Amino acid sequence: MKKIQIFGLIIIAVAIGIIVSTAGDASTYVDFTKAKEMAQEGDAESIHVVGKLKKDAAGRILEMEYQPQIDPNYFVFTLIDNNQVEQKVVYKNSKPQDFDKSEQVVVVGKMKDGAFTAEKILMKCPSKYENGKMEETEHTAAKS
Repeated sequence: MKKIQIFGLIIIAVAIGIIVSTAGDASTYVDFTKAKEMAQEGDAESIHVVGKLKKDAAGRILEMEYQPQIDPNYFVFTLIDNNQVEQKVVYKNSKPQDFDKSEQVVVVGKMKDGAFTAEKILMKCPSKYENGKMEETEHTAAKS
């Protein structure tokens, strides 16, 4: 074999290795019903769930618990997925800034002990700079 062919094979092997390693880290988008099924089957893979916060008619968030003076790294709220299933979400970190303004929330994590334990919270908030545009922010919990 020529040196160029060997070099080409090495490049292809490295590319395949990178693709395989990143595919293992990719999580999927599911609803809370599927997340519960996955947890019962013993699937410990991180998943994404898209939903909206549970709010009253005045737009205030319901069933949200955050007491920074007692535990600043414990935040709980209720999320309603796209199939209208409500689920308690536990986030072991501080409440993200502008959480109250978010229109849509994506939580990344897994079901654990009857609640969804979030590792990350992605929020879509109305932009404060441009009318009609959405601003997306990401918050990650510290590893336990």
